[in-house]
Amino acid sequence: MAQELATLAQKTADRLAEQRVGVVVAALAQDTVEIRGSGRTGADRGGAPGPDTLFEIGSVTKPFTALALARLASAGTVGLDEPLGDLLPDGTTVPSRDGSPITLRHLATHTSGLPRLPRGMMLQALLRPTKPDPYADCTAEALLSGLARTRLGAAPGKRFRYSNLGAGLLGLALARRAGTDYEALITREICAPLGMADTLVTVDGARAERSAQGHSARRRPVEPWDLADLAGAGALRSTATDLVAFVRAQIDGGPEGLAEAIRLSRSVEHRTSRFAWVHLGWMAHRLHPRQGGHLQIWHNGGTGGFSSFVGFDPEKRVAVIALGNTQRPVDRPAFDLLRTLQQEHG
Repeated sequence: MAQELATLAQKTADRLAEQRVGVVVAALAQDTVEIRGSGRTGADRGGAPGPDTLFEIGSVTKPFTALALARLASAGTVGLDEPLGDLLPDGTTVPSRDGSPITLRHLATHTSGLPRLPRGMMLQALLRPTKPDPYADCTAEALLSGLARTRLGAAPGKRFRYSNLGAGLLGLALARRAGTDYEALITREICAPLGMADTLVTVDGARAERSAQGHSARRRPVEPWDLADLAGAGALRSTATDLVAFVRAQIDGGPEGLAEAIRLSRSVEHRTSRFAWVHLGWMAHRLHPRQGGHLQIWHNGGTGGFSSFVGFDPEKRVAVIALGNTQRPVDRPAFDLLRTLQQEHG
């Protein structure tokens, strides 16, 4: 099995690397894991990225933010249905609609009614299209000021509307309630219990040497993204090794305390169609019966120079992680590999 899994992971990595700079693919089947890299870590580093190469994981950060919510909810520190305004500074104006306030559950399931981006950000992008990090000005002050002037597109809880703003506000609010910053919150609640030493926001000198260089879709080097106080939407860096530990916990339950939070995160569902729904932080769907009817829980991510995908099937105990140091998405080959593993272990 290990040799077959290694071959599948390498083929997927090679397929992705054909139109990208560098890629790492991890394939999990039952209790076997294979991690394979292809391409180059960066323009000045010819070797292929490996299991411990750091990548910006973009919106794959969101499942971490949502799991932190579930951890704090399990501990009684917050409530899933607690209004967002209760966790923000006094005097903060939080929009509502039809008498319904935005709750933490709404933020984690993209049902808050908030727009995708903070107020004024689209205009800034148009005026400064070459700005390296479009989220660099998303300080807490700017986010909360813009929030007060934001109108909701739907009543909270009514409709799925993917929102980086909502996920970022969730991370900001949870960190405030926990009395720490976002990075420390994720380390304490998730990474430390799982032994994930390389999942963080700020990359220090030693880790910088293991960090991949990001590239645009045209494979030109680009500057890293920071996301400021919108960190909960997509600021984490991680490695294939760490993400394997994260996915193993999603499949097997993880250590005591974290396992309860994982169960809670997946007990929450908001249906978006007959075959698709969202959990806290995760997208999910069942394939058509003609494709096997398999369950796929997943999230992808992208920044100015990176792309990412994490998907798994807790029923078949298989998973795929794909990390690329190019803006071009890695989703399609990653989904293909996940479906292959599901069929072979069905």
